[in-house]
Amino acid sequence: MSDQKYFQNITTRERAIFEGAITMGALFHQFVGTPVSIDSAPSLEKAIEESLTLQPCINNVQVSINREMLEKADNEYEYLSLTGDMLDVRVSSQYQEVNTVVRMHYIEELQYPLMYVEEVD
Repeated sequence: MSDQKYFQNITTRERAIFEGAITMGALFHQFVGTPVSIDSAPSLEKAIEESLTLQPCINNVQVSINREMLEKADNEYEYLSLTGDMLDVRVSSQYQEVNTVVRMHYIEELQYPLMYVEEVD
């Protein structure tokens, strides 16, 4: 079964961007709030990457959790809850011949973890 009839009102370029963007939204809403420490950060990065790569049209996900922020965990449990400003993420999607990279990272100037389209080929 093809899903093309549900996307006939958008271009191939828009579909490639959509797939990357919807995956980025899933990351944010599924993983923000997850307990994370210096020791667990690598496995959480890998889990996020592997799970998001399962999404349609996603061919690569790169996740980096800011270790400096984790080192500042000033509590007896030595962990924090993951927040958007700790993440630097790139999601690469491909639909037909169009490749995109959607990125989220904290932008100091905006004081916000912005999601945006970084590349479209």
